[in-house]
Amino acid sequence: MRTTQISVRCGLTIAAAAALPLALTAPSAFAAAGGITVTATGSTVKVTTAACPDGGNASLMSNGQASFAQGRQMKLTGGSASWQNVSTGMHTVAVICEDGTTAGSQAVTVGASPSPTTSSTASPPRGVRGGLGGGSEDYGTATLAAGGALVVLAVGGGGAWYLRRRGVRHRL
Repeated sequence: MRTTQISVRCGLTIAAAAALPLALTAPSAFAAAGGITVTATGSTVKVTTAACPDGGNASLMSNGQASFAQGRQMKLTGGSASWQNVSTGMHTVAVICEDGTTAGSQAVTVGASPSPTTSSTASPPRGVRGGLGGGSEDYGTATLAAGGALVVLAVGGGGAWYLRRRGVRHRL
């Protein structure tokens, strides 16, 4: 009984895994109908569609407007229409093709246009003070050799100390 349940679960999992890529690559009903794409840039709303090859009308409906006729209507030109100076808030865009079919509707939020911000930062009168350390000096060969010798001495001393301490512990 337990083996049968495990086999059924494995079979369902494999079937789902095999069907997932097919489901993801299949076109959706929205894409098959052409659908609409709505973008809002500042106070301009634009709708584009490929579902109306013969043209159609688009309507921008503000909050509280329920029908296509109540909105600001525009004729589709080249599969797109745009509205200027749209007020801030939530709007709905609907597109109806010349043959009477609905290409779709989509909600869009129009935000307030961002105002530019400025910041006044004064630069230091004598440049940036990076602290001590001489990040801008050019060191000669002797300075670099002395620094390398100090690094080698530190690594060698640390290694000798580690080996000495390791040996002391095991002698007890």
